[in-house]
Amino acid sequence: METVVLADSCCDLPRSYIEENKVPAMSISVRFKGKEYPGDFGKSLEFKYFYDEVRKGEIATSSQENTYSFAEKFRSFVLENKAVIYIGLSSALSGTVNNAFMASEQILEEYPKADITVIDSLCASAGGGLLVYYAVEMLKRGASKDEIVKFVEENKLKVNHWFTVEDLVYLKRGGRLSGTAAAIGTLLDIKPIMHVDNAGRLVPVTKVKGRKKSIKALAEQLDARIIREEEQTIFISHADCIQDATTLKNIILDKHKFKEIIICDIGPTIGAHSGPGTLALFFLGEKR
Repeated sequence: METVVLADSCCDLPRSYIEENKVPAMSISVRFKGKEYPGDFGKSLEFKYFYDEVRKGEIATSSQENTYSFAEKFRSFVLENKAVIYIGLSSALSGTVNNAFMASEQILEEYPKADITVIDSLCASAGGGLLVYYAVEMLKRGASKDEIVKFVEENKLKVNHWFTVEDLVYLKRGGRLSGTAAAIGTLLDIKPIMHVDNAGRLVPVTKVKGRKKSIKALAEQLDARIIREEEQTIFISHADCIQDATTLKNIILDKHKFKEIIICDIGPTIGAHSGPGTLALFFLGEKR
């Protein structure tokens, strides 16, 4: 039975990779300027335009993919006699993966022989994208469904996510920072360094003064935590700050050698909460 690796649009993989490898993805939409935009990796809502408008004060809100849409997608694969691995956005950040679990139970009632595995990645943005990437690459090399599921489950809590943001106002809007802390932090040019913990939550770890130091701090986390670097593909993602992403890439390449570094955009669904200027680094370590 052929296996399909199903992603969602919050994985923030480059659209070129999604298209070249024919990776199916659930659409986690965003409501912006009075319109609902599907999560389709920048086809319907161009990233640069989105972040330019957010900088001007526009507010975006994200939604979750519903059970019906998952059931329809799962059913289509079952009818094609395909097994499914869905690697979903952290359940601590969205109800999407829980809807996928419910949909898979529904489909299994209809088709008892269906082969559907739903994985709560406990990851966000290109952290989940990194797991999707490895799963797709394993599939291309002929790995079985069980081998891929085993790899993802064994490694999902080894995916390091390290983030910083340019403007604290977006964390304040999302309730992750008080108004007073945001105001003081902005005045003093304080930049938080955050990661996604083992429960799949975005949490602050430390803080530094200034953008340059925050970029360096991300690189230092990689210095301290990465394992088997020459075997790894790592991701750097950014919310309309490609120069900072390139700076981060060059800093880490001064000390490390990787199989590949992929720079990708943070899509509107994640970017609605973190804001323009968000910069993130993703790699495998012994632990998060």
